[in-house]
Amino acid sequence: MRALESIDPTSGERRALFAELSAAELEARLARAVLAQAAWARLEPAARAPRLVALAAALRARAEPLAGWMAAEMGKPLAQGRAEVEKCAATCEHYATRGPAGLADEPAEPRPGAREWVAYRPLGLVLAIMPWNFPLWQVVRCAAPILLAGNGFLLKHAENVQGCAAALEQVFGAAGFAPGLFTNLPLTLAPLPALIRDERVAALTLTGSTRAGRAVAALAGEALKKCVLELGGSDPYLVLEDADLALAARTCVASRLINAGQSCIAAKRFLVVRAVAREFTALVVAEMRARTMGDPRTAVDLGPQARADLRAELHAQVTASVARGARLLCGGELPGGPGCFYPPSVLAGVVPGMPAFDDELFGPVAAIVEAADERELVRLANATPYGLGAAVFSRDTERATRLAVEELAAGSVFVNDFVRSDPRLPFGGIRASGFGRELGLPGLREFTNAKTISVRA
Repeated sequence: MRALESIDPTSGERRALFAELSAAELEARLARAVLAQAAWARLEPAARAPRLVALAAALRARAEPLAGWMAAEMGKPLAQGRAEVEKCAATCEHYATRGPAGLADEPAEPRPGAREWVAYRPLGLVLAIMPWNFPLWQVVRCAAPILLAGNGFLLKHAENVQGCAAALEQVFGAAGFAPGLFTNLPLTLAPLPALIRDERVAALTLTGSTRAGRAVAALAGEALKKCVLELGGSDPYLVLEDADLALAARTCVASRLINAGQSCIAAKRFLVVRAVAREFTALVVAEMRARTMGDPRTAVDLGPQARADLRAELHAQVTASVARGARLLCGGELPGGPGCFYPPSVLAGVVPGMPAFDDELFGPVAAIVEAADERELVRLANATPYGLGAAVFSRDTERATRLAVEELAAGSVFVNDFVRSDPRLPFGGIRASGFGRELGLPGLREFTNAKTISVRA
């Protein structure tokens, strides 16, 4: 066992140490979770829903300390942290209101002499392996439907946001969830294979890198357990020649800089038709230069990268792309002083074969890719192993919608807007971006047993 460190990425100072669970402590928490889930599963969804309403209230009541933990552990500006808390609360209210109907028995087409229906019943304990970039939202967006469906929730959070994890467990307790129903597991990666194989764990969900997804999928497959994987992305944003270029540049940059660029569904590659590339590029550079960077506890647009190793990896990708012919138009230099800051940066002349095109750049770096026409835009957009999100900008919304529906390989495509998750709509990817869905009705039913019942009179 070892301690899990909470390091402030703004200063590099240690904020806190969290002890990893011992084997005996882990066993005790699992045993308690099993009992709590068994009792919870006996309730109807409508009887579970009030706990989500209470959870929304508890989150809002603790918005300031929760935003403070996010700023301190992974560098999220306070305003963005407060918005994350509110999104979590609104999602809880959405599932409390809409969720019970989605879990109701579903009658089948009548057959003579028989009564048949589908009953959605809980699976048991669901293990959630969660990332650091949205320490509350990633957890709550899957915990709310998982719990409403009657399951128990085991949280293995990222090592650098253990303060957020502990605070979340307290919030669930304050909302009246029985001890063990939402269980925080302060763990390193070492115990995970055994935990995934544990027969008390019925299923698992992971949000993280594609590499992590492959490892977890292999373990889940070996154990024959259901899993949902929301993995990396290299989201293309297509700018057609008839686009509102000011809107496109503003929206692309806003998406690229969400959470200091540390978002799986941030715009990663800006693909623009060559006829308007110069004007669009100038607008993007101006938008990027206008953004402020600094201590996330002050009024800034972006804070530091979450960890020093992540910043180093990002800078290496930028440097390698420039060495292969990309043009650095702004940013791209490591600032002096403490902290893990990386400036908003723009790379132009990006083509396949460069890290800025081929890989996911998890930071505030925009890659501008030029194409001759719509056909080449689509080809370049799909020339990636990923398939999470995409966007299309055009004044001709019918044309853009056709591309969104028929041409782009992604789990979500937005027209004249940036990709975002919403509790009303299913969210997830294809190919190397994972499988399964969170949110929406599919996300509500992902961790249920769709049990067919047939009764002959």
